[in-house]
Amino acid sequence: MVTTIAVFTRDLRVHDNPMLAAATRRAQHTVPLFVRDTAMAPSLPEAGERPRFLAESLADLDASLRGLGGRLVVRDGDPVEQVCLLADQVDAAAVHIAADSSGYAGRRQEALRAALAARGRELRCHDEVHAVVAPRRLTPAGRDHYAVFGAYHRRWVEAPCRAVVAPPDRIRLPPLDDDEPARAAPAPSSGGLPGGEGAGRRRAGRWLRGGVDDYDDRRDLLAVDGTSRLSPYLHFGCLSARELAAQAGPGAGAREFVRQLAWRDFFYQVLAARPETAHEDYRPGARDWRDDPEALDAWRVGRTGIPIVDAGMRQLLAAGWLPNRARMITASFLTRTLDVDWRAGAAHYLEHLVDADVANNSLNWQWVGGTGTDSRPGRVLNPLRQAERFDPAGDYVRRWVPELADLPGGAVHRPWRLPDRERAALGYPAPLHGLAERLPSERF
Repeated sequence: MVTTIAVFTRDLRVHDNPMLAAATRRAQHTVPLFVRDTAMAPSLPEAGERPRFLAESLADLDASLRGLGGRLVVRDGDPVEQVCLLADQVDAAAVHIAADSSGYAGRRQEALRAALAARGRELRCHDEVHAVVAPRRLTPAGRDHYAVFGAYHRRWVEAPCRAVVAPPDRIRLPPLDDDEPARAAPAPSSGGLPGGEGAGRRRAGRWLRGGVDDYDDRRDLLAVDGTSRLSPYLHFGCLSARELAAQAGPGAGAREFVRQLAWRDFFYQVLAARPETAHEDYRPGARDWRDDPEALDAWRVGRTGIPIVDAGMRQLLAAGWLPNRARMITASFLTRTLDVDWRAGAAHYLEHLVDADVANNSLNWQWVGGTGTDSRPGRVLNPLRQAERFDPAGDYVRRWVPELADLPGGAVHRPWRLPDRERAALGYPAPLHGLAERLPSERF
């Protein structure tokens, strides 16, 4: 009687999950397991959108597994210890887990492999669970990763991909001592995306049936909902990037959407080859940073005096999410205008973003800040120019900066031009360090 354990990490789904499919394929019994890693708890928020989204996703996964005859076992502690304890309890011959790109995931995987081997059990790791193309599958001659996206993308679009995997027909559990009840998910917060595979698949279906067609034209417009908002579902693995790429279609909007999935894979393969770039510059010595705690604090809470920047930072705090254009504007302002180290901004994003992904967060910040993989590291975004292009009527700013809600049209982007009495009555700060008159020229 063969028993396996399917360890869920960032792949909280039953559809197109090669790890789960392999764990159940030739086993009489399979135990689905998720371990809440207590070692990571101090670095994660205890409340807010991300823990709420995760709780809903786990509850949704549990419901899906129960529909297949199983359930999700959730334990707290060190993942290696908890997996080994369960493996001993059910006498599991093999443990299945999705491979991941971060240094932490790699160390966890090797520690788990050694601990299971000492017990006569096997660890089986599965690539291409998180990505469309596995991080180490495409490499240029003589190197372990691509450093330029264009060259990587040309290989990526031609790479053969695995078939989309169906959910298991049935999951059979062995006898378990801890008969856990079904978990109820917390109620979604106001305006927050509901967590879980079910919600993700419904949103993806609507997006692929309509929204993706206009993606190329609307994705940078800040005042409209022109992006998919699927990134939280991709980060937690409620959706499969491979399945989305297969279903996207041939149109211009779909091609641009799939290109964003390629960017995601690009940064995964950089991090897999250079795990230190989660915290260190990809190009060391490229920038000198300035220590400015006052400016950093103003940026964090959306009180820089530059409305388009403050709108983005306030949306982040309120919603736990930002469209990509707002991420670029706010990150460029911190690193290029204020010259503050990208690590401070990346840490703030990791604390508040629902889709806080180490590879894409750290390496995108470096790309914007000029220390990463950008082939033109001198590029700079001028926030006023960006506001004129991507929020020309000022609706995005008025939504997130209510002090400026009564200013008409594009005037909302330059409140410092108002007469002194009117400006003072707004209760909105003047630009940091007099920056309104000396913002950098845009180079893009």
